[in-house]
Amino acid sequence: MSEFQRVLIVGTGPAAIQLAVTLKKDLNSRIGIVGRKSARSERFFTALKHSQNQVRVDVQNKKHQPMEGSCIIDHVYDGYGSITGEWDTLIFSVTTDAYMEVLKQLSDQLLQQVRCIVLISPTFGSNSLVRHYMNTILPNVNVDIISFSTYLGDTRWKSGEPTNHVLTTGVKKKVFIGSSNDASPNVERLCALFERLGIRLEAMGSPIEAETRNISLYVHPPLFMNPFSLNVIFGHSAVRKYVYKMFPEGPITQYLIRDMLAGWKEMTNVIEKLNLNGVNLLKFMTDDNYPVRLESLSRHDIDYFNQLETIHQEYLLYIRYTSLLIDPFSEPDQDGKYFDFSAVPIRQIFVNQEQYWDIPRMPKEDYYRIKIIQGIARFAGSSCPTLDKFIAAYEHKIEEAAQALKGEKISDAFVVQSFEEDLKMICSEISSSIGHR
Repeated sequence: MSEFQRVLIVGTGPAAIQLAVTLKKDLNSRIGIVGRKSARSERFFTALKHSQNQVRVDVQNKKHQPMEGSCIIDHVYDGYGSITGEWDTLIFSVTTDAYMEVLKQLSDQLLQQVRCIVLISPTFGSNSLVRHYMNTILPNVNVDIISFSTYLGDTRWKSGEPTNHVLTTGVKKKVFIGSSNDASPNVERLCALFERLGIRLEAMGSPIEAETRNISLYVHPPLFMNPFSLNVIFGHSAVRKYVYKMFPEGPITQYLIRDMLAGWKEMTNVIEKLNLNGVNLLKFMTDDNYPVRLESLSRHDIDYFNQLETIHQEYLLYIRYTSLLIDPFSEPDQDGKYFDFSAVPIRQIFVNQEQYWDIPRMPKEDYYRIKIIQGIARFAGSSCPTLDKFIAAYEHKIEEAAQALKGEKISDAFVVQSFEEDLKMICSEISSSIGHR
């Protein structure tokens, strides 16, 4: 029996709707959706109720037509305590720092039925975390825990607000996947499904190796955890600034590029200490994420990036970002202007729907990611001074912001955290895995 006959999607964001439509349309799965009780999810559940549980996906680009469609959600659960029935597969479409919070709210009775857990947007170590928890509460049950490298594209609310209708604006050409089981029929089934969607799904030897193939791990900390970006995020700039632009429009300078390269090398050292293969950063950026024209970066420089001198590598990364200030493959207008590809605004702290001051997902989620990597590095005996610098800059800023907002309602995002419990489970599982090799 297929593990995708009864699928419970955990999460109420746009990606959850895209996944529901895809699974219903291609695998005819019975679909349930569950989310935590919040002001934001309440709007989603209300929209579902008004539409008799019908959801819809539109696509921005005609070539992504396999992604669009509509379906009826078979079961909707407002709050984790309200889940009923038996479910073969859980799909986690929540932020990576919420996995343990969710798992602890799911009943043992529910988890005993589950045979597959899919992590849509995990980070380095997420599979180990979930596997350790499942082995602790269900030591005799083999659950296939699957990690994607990242979500399959870019999906957002059609109207800008939580409803039953989403728009998928971009789809990745390639996504990586890894399973906790050596041979996983579920991975084979997902590879076939993604092929029908026009996405290449590359199976890696282990889930943690798939988790290292997320470009955010390498570029978000330097882009967001620097004085320029942090000053913008925490409201010290009245002028709009942009994530991927050069200084002074954005944070990118020769020094940021230097830190990006150093951070990648530190992460590569950690990955290699775990007997895994790291990534060629420039090749990963151009071949698996956003390409540039060969007139800007030669194929030789891309392929042999790892063998080059540090100063040469920094030079090539700088070229890569300047080449993407505009979309080099867009059509110019009558004035010769190309699409302003780098004009992604740096978001500032805001009052969320629960009326608390909050920090944007970037860098809030990146804080969890980089702290986990820092912890794994220490466990592996690998130094990471650049990553330490990113974390120190971010933590100083959230402490400063919390003090400035004293007396107002602020979220937990303004608290310095160790994530010690998650790290203990991750490192215990990594230690066990290495020992069995």
